[in-house]
Amino acid sequence: MANHSQLNFQDASSPIMEELMGFHDHALMVALAICSLVLYLLTHTLTEKLTSSTVNAQVIELVWTILPAMVLVTLALPSLRILYMMDEINNPDLTLKAIGHQWYWTYEYTDFKDLTFDSYMIPTTDLPLGHFRLLEVDHRVIVPMNSTIRVIVTADDVLHSWAVPSLGVKTDAIPGRLNQTSFLASRPGIFYGQCSEICGANHSFMPIVVESTPLADFENWSSLVPS
Repeated sequence: MANHSQLNFQDASSPIMEELMGFHDHALMVALAICSLVLYLLTHTLTEKLTSSTVNAQVIELVWTILPAMVLVTLALPSLRILYMMDEINNPDLTLKAIGHQWYWTYEYTDFKDLTFDSYMIPTTDLPLGHFRLLEVDHRVIVPMNSTIRVIVTADDVLHSWAVPSLGVKTDAIPGRLNQTSFLASRPGIFYGQCSEICGANHSFMPIVVESTPLADFENWSSLVPS
């Protein structure tokens, strides 16, 4: 999860988030190259004596038209690749339905019979020692690691957004509409998120907690959890 004075993303816990972080670094390197070139040209213009050049103006116009186009291509191609990867959901191992309310989440495991529960934030006065304030919930979302999880997101009242940064997931919850996304937790752990759409007075108090466990532990939990 994020910590104070953190300058980069949270550690990636899914293949999609690893791709997003790689694209972020790639875009920053392109921006750094552009800024360095512009800074060099400005410095050269301010410090050197201006003289007439034998370079044809048409050649200069051709260069400053082609170069930006090439830069855009180097950004667009990997971006489109990641977009298609995020939209592709093939044969999910588990389907989870997340319903946003003011101000809590309801989860339904549609592959199981009557496996549904509400997830509320634990008030600060009831928070166990060592747990995170405003981020811990009374019922976590338990998923098996290394399994493709399809998440169907909707809302019961107003706009919400189901977001878990370390998993590279952020999907709007819209009343009367079903949106879907997917993720694959590549390691066991507890991943925190929050509603990312302003949804009213207690918008800041509907966190999301996803716990990734080995498949055997998930099967044990699903057989013991009350419906």
